[in-house]
Amino acid sequence: MIVPEPVAMELPVPELPRTQITERTRHRFEDIHHLAEKGWTINAIARRLNLDSRTVRRFRDTDLDELLASARDRRPNGVLDPFKAYLNARFTETQGQASGTRLFQEIPERGYRGSHQVVRKLLAALRAGTAQPVRADIPSPRKITSWKTRPRETLTESQVKRLLEVRLVCPDITRACDLARTFADLVRRRRGYLLLEWIRQAEQDAPKRMQGFSGFLRRDLDAVTAGLTLPWSSGVIEGHVNRVKTLKRAMYGRALFEFLRTRILTRA
Repeated sequence: MIVPEPVAMELPVPELPRTQITERTRHRFEDIHHLAEKGWTINAIARRLNLDSRTVRRFRDTDLDELLASARDRRPNGVLDPFKAYLNARFTETQGQASGTRLFQEIPERGYRGSHQVVRKLLAALRAGTAQPVRADIPSPRKITSWKTRPRETLTESQVKRLLEVRLVCPDITRACDLARTFADLVRRRRGYLLLEWIRQAEQDAPKRMQGFSGFLRRDLDAVTAGLTLPWSSGVIEGHVNRVKTLKRAMYGRALFEFLRTRILTRA
């Protein structure tokens, strides 16, 4: 009796588990390559998809499997990063006796949506002394600038507290904050007669960027003083200029100059 040879079984191609971040990586990869095949430049793709040009270049020049593997590997750390400072503080408070289950029950109230295993892994690293240092929660320059230029009454209690912490750490930010608030007061209350004194103070001990700004103000001191004193401005003129530019762009290549002139004069 002849025994037939066994037929080789075709196993399915191994595939990474589909998660939210891997699916987003797939869609982003497809969108970038679809636009690149049409001849779009990296900068054009970045503007269209609202991405950084370096991200677009990485997705264009890297295989999808490598991108998916990278997304899978960095997902747990990315999920837990905003809560590491709190977990480190709790670990220190309990002198290393806090359990992973207890800590895992505390952080969902703060917005954590990851798994229990990631918390246990961090706790084990803390006990072994191999955990990476936690980066300080430093506000971005844009946030600090917003806090400095806005009126105090518009800031929340947490924002006032964070701004005070930043001021205590950096003397340059403290001085820049005081000068910025004073200048904002000059603008809002039209106190142009105090501008020259503000420029002198800024030139003495302000940060370098603010000293440069004060130098530009001094170059055209009379005009700036008038702008901070008189109730009139060039806003109306700028509005008319923008209106004329809009009409010109809308009618470019569609009508003669006489028709454009008529529309501008009749405010149509």
